[in-house]
Amino acid sequence: METAANLNNSGIALTEANRPYEAIPLFREALAMEPENPFLWLNLGIAQQKTGEYSEAIESLQRAVIIEDDLPEAWLSMGLIYYETKEFPLAEECYISAIERNGNDPKAWNNLGVLYFTEGNYENARNCFEKAVVFFPQYYDALINLRDTCRELKDYRAAAEFERVLLGINPNTPD
Repeated sequence: METAANLNNSGIALTEANRPYEAIPLFREALAMEPENPFLWLNLGIAQQKTGEYSEAIESLQRAVIIEDDLPEAWLSMGLIYYETKEFPLAEECYISAIERNGNDPKAWNNLGVLYFTEGNYENARNCFEKAVVFFPQYYDALINLRDTCRELKDYRAAAEFERVLLGINPNTPD
């Protein structure tokens, strides 16, 4: 007999293998067994996000945080959906909620910085990218973003320093 945990693990593997359409039924089957499991709702939401089912993904992620408010991954995923759909105030709220729950998450800081950069708020963007790099000094995307933000702010000395750092590392992202 399948357990919710086994279905969840299989669903995660399928989602990570870029097969979210196959993962979604597994998460739904697991949720039939454990409807109050916030991680199942989170994983379903992530799979739905990957298929472009944004409204369904938001509903699933909201269910996750209703059950367990302290899920920074759910807040971060909702922020990304709102960013992708250009609902920037909602994206900002979600990224800040993720940071409030895990202030050491470089992805959350980087995503918030990207939002601010997109809005032309370069000082706030720079602060966010700097925090992302504090938590993960080799965070390639954040370093690129920091370099580009420094260029926008006409801080060419800092931009050159970040360019020098970038040349010395391999592209990677935090876990």
